[in-house]
Amino acid sequence: MASQQHLEKMQLRQNYRNLWHTDLITTIHRHPLYCCFALWCGPCASYMLRKRALYDDMSRYTCCAGYMPCSGRCGESKCPEFCLCTEVFLCFGNSVASTRFLLQDEFNIQTTKCDNCIIGFMFCLQQIACIFSIVAMIVGSDEIQEASQILSCLADMVYCTVCACMQTQHKVEMDKRDGKFGPQPMAVPPVQQMSRIDQPIPPAAGYPPAAYGQPYPAQGYPPAAYPPPQYPPSGYSSARKLAKVGGSLEHRHTIN
Repeated sequence: MASQQHLEKMQLRQNYRNLWHTDLITTIHRHPLYCCFALWCGPCASYMLRKRALYDDMSRYTCCAGYMPCSGRCGESKCPEFCLCTEVFLCFGNSVASTRFLLQDEFNIQTTKCDNCIIGFMFCLQQIACIFSIVAMIVGSDEIQEASQILSCLADMVYCTVCACMQTQHKVEMDKRDGKFGPQPMAVPPVQQMSRIDQPIPPAAGYPPAAYGQPYPAQGYPPAAYPPPQYPPSGYSSARKLAKVGGSLEHRHTIN
């Protein structure tokens, strides 16, 4: 039952509308200092980010943010700080992923296809390295053993790099949440477009994006039918005016 709920939650995340403030590719050159910190001190960064994601309220802490079967069964309420330290050091990957899921569910953030490809490549490389290690152990070939070591080293490098980029992505998103970027400067308004009668829906112009967790605002345009039913058609109005003019001319001719 719990696994089915987690699966439905993962499918629901694909329909989220908001995006991360920075993607995984641009985190390195946009925030290199924190990315290096997350690379060399990954558990420390994970601890601070999880605590910050909980708004520094450790009474809300559960192991792996409630996304794992062990969540709520490790005595977190008695000593949440110690449990979080244990999580980030012994289950580092799960701690990073849990913080990511926590932010996604809170802010309705979807992961882009590019980020999914990077994360998928990381997992595939780890699986390939594991397969090569098993084959090298069974066969006993020195060449395969050396290839498995190279693949394992490469997989570890990719894993550490991607986790550092993900944690930097989380930090930037919480900076945005906490208003550390300052007020947004006024932008040039978009070019307005005139709607046409043959256009079923007028073009949207100048509508701000929806806030986190809020549905997108309705455009508020009238129905596509034009003119409204309470008004007579334009052809009927013109014929009525012509009839009035003809009647007045005929009346003048009779008087003369």
